[in-house]
Amino acid sequence: MPLLINGQRVDLARPTREMIRAYPHLEEKAKLLRSQPAQIVEPKGLLYVQQREFAVTTPKDGSVSILGSDDATTCHIVVLRHTGSGATCLTHFDGSDTEAEVSLIMSSVKSFSDTAGCGRLEVHLVGGFNDDRQLSQKLTNQLLRAFDLQPDDVHLVTFCVTELNDREEEDIHFPIIYGIAVNVKTAEIFPATFPEKGPDEDLRSAHILTGATLTNIYDAKMEQLHIGPYFWRPFPHVDFWLQQDDKQILQNLSTSPLAEPPHFVSHIRSTLTFLKEHPFPSRSLFPDRKPRIYKKNQEGLWEQVCSDKI
Repeated sequence: MPLLINGQRVDLARPTREMIRAYPHLEEKAKLLRSQPAQIVEPKGLLYVQQREFAVTTPKDGSVSILGSDDATTCHIVVLRHTGSGATCLTHFDGSDTEAEVSLIMSSVKSFSDTAGCGRLEVHLVGGFNDDRQLSQKLTNQLLRAFDLQPDDVHLVTFCVTELNDREEEDIHFPIIYGIAVNVKTAEIFPATFPEKGPDEDLRSAHILTGATLTNIYDAKMEQLHIGPYFWRPFPHVDFWLQQDDKQILQNLSTSPLAEPPHFVSHIRSTLTFLKEHPFPSRSLFPDRKPRIYKKNQEGLWEQVCSDKI
């Protein structure tokens, strides 16, 4: 069963530009989304999703009301929602294994929607821009194809990607929207930034930099965030990278050096420092091979809980 727009199967043989022309309401919706200023989302009730992570929850969740992610340049942020159960997934895709990753989030959302007698699966794609290497366009195409291959009907509702999320300044292209959030209770999707990206921001970033596969970080039934256990080998040439200037780090560790947010280099340095301090996470971070588990406290903030209390 295919990817649908307005109940019609999407013809993926056509270039994306033709598809946009055929469904002008998608372009209008993208324009409306782009016109909204980014909201600052505070940590209370927020579950922040990093690159190559995903989280699924439902409107019944008493801890998490907002799922969000940002810092997407060539990456795409995807929201998949079942309108019957309200089960909502947010994922930050980077093109590492798109087809398998789409199948994973589909099964995760469906696992919360089996008892829903009605409703449909809707997908919202946001991110990317007209980058020189055309990585954004490649990821857009991969995502459309991966959703079209699913056994279930999936309705494409928001399409604010690549050329529909592009701005040009002095011949340099940038994304307009770098981050989005979805309100799990109301299904509202909006541009967003996040002052707090924790818990365990460096640990989770280290997991990505050392070649992580897409990871589910949230147990919605227990309302618990699970981080790890993660294992990696000593990061090659970490001292060399830490000695490089900002320009070298941007040129070599970014897919789009000219379009990165201002904090990109400091974030990479912080992650590299973490990898240097923890070359063997099985010894220093996860000696018991158990995840770090967090629950929201009464203030709506993440608080680590001891595994023996669970």
